[in-house]
Amino acid sequence: MFYYVSKVAWFFATPSNLLLSLILLGFVLALFGHLRAFGIGLAFAMTVVTIGLGLLPVATYLMVPLEERFSPFQDDGKPVDGIVLLGGAVEASGSISRGQLIANESAERVLETIQLAHRYPKARILISGGGGTVFGDGAREAPIIADYFRSIGIDPARIIVEDRSRTTSENASYSRHLVQPREGERWLLVTSAWHMPRAIGVFEKVGFAVTAYPVDFRTGGASNNHRPFAFVSDGLRRLDVGTKEWAGLIGYYLTGRMNELFPAPQPSSVAVGSASR
Repeated sequence: MFYYVSKVAWFFATPSNLLLSLILLGFVLALFGHLRAFGIGLAFAMTVVTIGLGLLPVATYLMVPLEERFSPFQDDGKPVDGIVLLGGAVEASGSISRGQLIANESAERVLETIQLAHRYPKARILISGGGGTVFGDGAREAPIIADYFRSIGIDPARIIVEDRSRTTSENASYSRHLVQPREGERWLLVTSAWHMPRAIGVFEKVGFAVTAYPVDFRTGGASNNHRPFAFVSDGLRRLDVGTKEWAGLIGYYLTGRMNELFPAPQPSSVAVGSASR
């Protein structure tokens, strides 16, 4: 129930959808004589707000704390027993209909996992991701990525597929149940940098110790974080992603899916000599 309620609620609360809805509401209200002035004013104000949020670096400021929470991974020479790749990087339905892998803007999750598979040839590769949309057709992402990995020469015996999860919380619980990680094993968790705090939080909650391997950075570092966007759509897209992630952190914490509101690296897992971005 939480899954469906959260997905439907977020559809209407997404900043870009909400702003457009308020603009349309203003035009509708303007059709009524006694509300005409208010409706026009609402539509005009929300149009200005939409343009401002789309062009100004507000969304970047929202994303920076998320992406800077976990430093980029630095190889310290310690062995890696497994790699967990969280879904969200592949368009499952499109990949099936086109007969080839169709990646989205989070494709770095897949690309970096391929590199890790070659860097750590003995590590198992767990791909976690089922159908994550309310209105989707049930196409599952993990089997598609697994087939792609096999097609490029990754040993099928190393690949583990978890295709039931629809949320980050389910990613963690189903993955732990599937691989039964043993004490002392080192597993790398590959997901987008802005998504890493919530992912780490739920994996810690279910008792699956993982090391953060953030990828898919949307912000460019201190020197670029104050730049405006060239297109309104770019700023709104980043605003949607950042707002959703902060809402997810709050929702997961309040519902007991995480022990901390804003999970941070544990002292033993902080990368040594982390590179700055």
